[in-house]
Amino acid sequence: MSKQKVIIKNETQIAGIKEASRIAALTLDYIWQYVKVWITTEELDHICNAFIMQNGWKSACIGYHQYPKYTCISINDTICHWIPSKSEVLKDWDIVNIDVTVFKAWYFWDTSRMYTVWNVSKTALKLIEVTKKALEIWISQVFPGNYTSNIWYEISKYVEKLGYSVVREYTGHGIWLQFHEEPYIYHKAQKNNWTIMAPGMIFTIEPMINIWDHRTKLLKDWWTVKTSDWNLSAQFEHTILVTEDWYEILTLA
Repeated sequence: MSKQKVIIKNETQIAGIKEASRIAALTLDYIWQYVKVWITTEELDHICNAFIMQNGWKSACIGYHQYPKYTCISINDTICHWIPSKSEVLKDWDIVNIDVTVFKAWYFWDTSRMYTVWNVSKTALKLIEVTKKALEIWISQVFPGNYTSNIWYEISKYVEKLGYSVVREYTGHGIWLQFHEEPYIYHKAQKNNWTIMAPGMIFTIEPMINIWDHRTKLLKDWWTVKTSDWNLSAQFEHTILVTEDWYEILTLA
């Protein structure tokens, strides 16, 4: 992939993007109080959307390639893109990923976070801990002059050594005037490859970590992605700005 495809944002554009990022982050801060036993994923979806709209923004998920809901809410062995449902009720021991993307005046922003429901197993808690650490390792590789492939290279040494795997079919991505744009942040790559990072680049970093096998399966709804072996999966996601000397996490409230 060529660096010429990547849109470098100016100061005015970055200011607008930061506001979109703030609303996405605030939505995830707000929803945690509702992640409890007996609530449906559809209810969580509507609560997130109401909060987004009250703050003057819109969900970017609904209608995207005919996606029918406002957020993606993925539980347990679901890796990503689970469609919220009135029949999907949270249970004790569930782990939940809520993925929020907002837009306004054609600024898009994207972030996700893990939540736990009451008495979660030690295995699940360890997975979440490892995934959060993986995100931190990936972010530490964001600085001008580094290759985007090195984000993956560094994390693989950490995750795979512990016996976990990183999902390979789905990527981080640039975001601004489009939901997904260059550069794409591949989750399996050779060192010193792909795009060289430069100030003004903005992209998501979103490690998807499985307990055992990295392979996935796509359900018949053409959205929901699950682990091939039914084991748990976890994901955290931030949107990152490459600065003149390092990085800035934009999706912090």
